[in-house]
Amino acid sequence: MSVTTFAAIYVGSYEVSLKVFEISEKKKIRAVDFIRSRVELGKDAFHGRRIGYELVDDICDVLLEFCSIMDGYRVDAYEAYAGPALYQAANCLFVLDQIERRTGIRLRLLRNSEHRFLSYKCATSKPEFDRMIGESAAFVNVGGGELQITLFVHGAVLTTQHLVLGTMRLAQLFSDGSMRPEHMRKQMKELIDKEMSVFQAQYYQNRTIKYLILTGDYSTEIMRCMDKNLDDMTVDAGKLSSYLKHLEKRDNEQIAEELGLSDDSDRLLIPSIILYRRIVETLSADAVWVPGIDISDGIVYDYALRHHYMKPVHDFEKDVISAARSLSQRYMSYSPHIDALVEMSSLVYDAMKKIHGMGKHEKLLLQTAAVLHDCGKYVSFANAPQCAYDIILASEIMGLSHQDRVIVASIVKYNTYPLAPYEQVSDVLDRESYLIVAKCAAILRVANAMDRSHKQKFKNVRAIRKGKQLIISVETSDGMMLEKTMFDAKAGMFEDVFSVQPVVKEKRIYHVSE
Repeated sequence: MSVTTFAAIYVGSYEVSLKVFEISEKKKIRAVDFIRSRVELGKDAFHGRRIGYELVDDICDVLLEFCSIMDGYRVDAYEAYAGPALYQAANCLFVLDQIERRTGIRLRLLRNSEHRFLSYKCATSKPEFDRMIGESAAFVNVGGGELQITLFVHGAVLTTQHLVLGTMRLAQLFSDGSMRPEHMRKQMKELIDKEMSVFQAQYYQNRTIKYLILTGDYSTEIMRCMDKNLDDMTVDAGKLSSYLKHLEKRDNEQIAEELGLSDDSDRLLIPSIILYRRIVETLSADAVWVPGIDISDGIVYDYALRHHYMKPVHDFEKDVISAARSLSQRYMSYSPHIDALVEMSSLVYDAMKKIHGMGKHEKLLLQTAAVLHDCGKYVSFANAPQCAYDIILASEIMGLSHQDRVIVASIVKYNTYPLAPYEQVSDVLDRESYLIVAKCAAILRVANAMDRSHKQKFKNVRAIRKGKQLIISVETSDGMMLEKTMFDAKAGMFEDVFSVQPVVKEKRIYHVSE
């Protein structure tokens, strides 16, 4: 049986890790080794400071050791990532360059959205996941620098929010050795409660969830120690809260001994336990499920999907659209017009496939832009495109990377504003992304013009390209004078981008009164 050996390297806020996996022909992934080395980048990086040469030396030494281990396992492939902690360092690019030159390992930077999505992807591979979110659930991913909360109701994403409440950050904030332990814990709880109460007020009013899906360091050890007979790692939320309260009263050495941890001086233990308890009690779920995954599991699962070792069992595109619809509703822009615009832009996109050369992912970005194109009017009618751009960039959309959000925001912006020359936006859009923005914005303009009155005057819409024309045929019982006027005004960008002229052909339907 053919087996692929894969290694996942991750440089996080408080450790550098190597996890070795075997991917079998039977579409199974098995971890065979996990090595972790404590290197606390977050001490400097979270404050935007430069990472000192001592830390760079430590990282390089660890990575060189990892290279030897990978040689021993004869790995077929590996991928190496660095988390948001390194991204926030003032000398990030120089550190990456030094690491690559000294170890041969090129680290790929993960922003928060990419980092959380990797862990989320892996969680979706578990059979329990879709069952739980199909009812109602909160997926909470706790890291060293921050945590991410994603709410699901009836399988749809309600919101995903990034809170600056990581275990390493908490440990750093309360690292004053002169503070008594009970005072430190009290202040830590107050800070967490303050941040969680804002989330609760914004997104959790009059809402209850059945499941809390919790991922993060020590979560698996806590569950196993609390109940050694757990099979599916699901437990009553009240029972877990009581056990976490019990652990809070103990010191580091006692906690480490109880959980079976080798490092009894780990200063992240107590912040983790306090943070987990506050999350469990604030979100008030009936049950808590710990899938027992980490970022390395996300890396290998993503690799297996991209290289077709496995097929996705979860609809990630549905997540993106449902998250976009929820965001649109939050800014009071969701309407039947948006449904019509998504349908119309998709028809034009499909009819122009051979001309635009884009794929399935770009179509998703266009559909997301169609859903969000009016959200800026909540802030300002006069400056709606720019406001929408800012809202989209500031919002997490589960399933979209940071660069995806830049593209979506730009499509929305240039749906109305004239397309900026590439030289003016090259700092945020590379050449490929700029072309995607131009093509999708041109399609969105034409689709938007077709429903300028927001009355959906047409039905049985068809779009077909014939030579140098895109013919859009509609049936209507109402006059489309406004739409035709706006269509002609919006067609210029479409012609410039595709060298194809869009044309509307209207078939009038007359209703004979009895």
